[in-house]
Amino acid sequence: MRKSLSLAARLAGAAAIALAAFGAPASAADYPTRPITLVVPFAPGGSTDLVARIVAQKMSEILKQQVVVDNRGGAGGSLGAGVVAKAEPDGYTILMATVATHALNPALYKKITYNAETDFTPITLLVNVPNVLTVNPKFEAKSVKELIDMAKKDPGKYAYASSGNGSPLHLSGVLFNKLAGVELTHIPYKGSGPALVDVIAGQVPIQFDNLPSSIEHIKAGRLRALGVTTAQRVPNLPDVPAIGEALPGYETYSWNALFGPKGMSPEIVKS
Repeated sequence: MRKSLSLAARLAGAAAIALAAFGAPASAADYPTRPITLVVPFAPGGSTDLVARIVAQKMSEILKQQVVVDNRGGAGGSLGAGVVAKAEPDGYTILMATVATHALNPALYKKITYNAETDFTPITLLVNVPNVLTVNPKFEAKSVKELIDMAKKDPGKYAYASSGNGSPLHLSGVLFNKLAGVELTHIPYKGSGPALVDVIAGQVPIQFDNLPSSIEHIKAGRLRALGVTTAQRVPNLPDVPAIGEALPGYETYSWNALFGPKGMSPEIVKS
């Protein structure tokens, strides 16, 4: 992704896209007749949870049925994705999928409970999401270059938090280590929310996170942003450089999309 989402506008727009994806012809005109469960495969408080709750609220308003967010964190999103893969394909259980659930996990884990290619019905892409490298405000490094210099001086001394092993944020750190030639130690959490709590409290000095879940903490001074992971700066934080400005070739981002179980009716899925 080359440009950041404008949070309020883009996420509200995502809800409209989601509704369009569920727009059904006359034969499915009664859908939905009961609440829809939107499974979020991560703990509350992270970017995926934020996107899901905004989309769920807007969908509830328009569909006149409650869309309930169900957080099923664990195994880098695989547990929640597995729940949806085994659900009835009736449109009442859907997944807030991510690059982790459908691209990274199948490549990283030998055993997961679903096939990302065959066990789901794709509904719609919602948003592409920038990631951000942040530190506790008391941490010494004020820039990506200063962090790299510190990490090279003391290999293995500094740790970074992420939303879990194998997550896009974990791998953002892995790529940073490789390109910078440093050894930041990875501390996995069960979602971005718990990781944020410890970084703000100073328990872990560094974090790679999705921008939406960190941006208010950055603006409030509870976190210091060293760089965004996209190739260019983002409009939401124009004074924060792209990591690639100090570390050529560096670029990562995440995405969110809606998926249902395999075999969902095209009359429910198609716009």
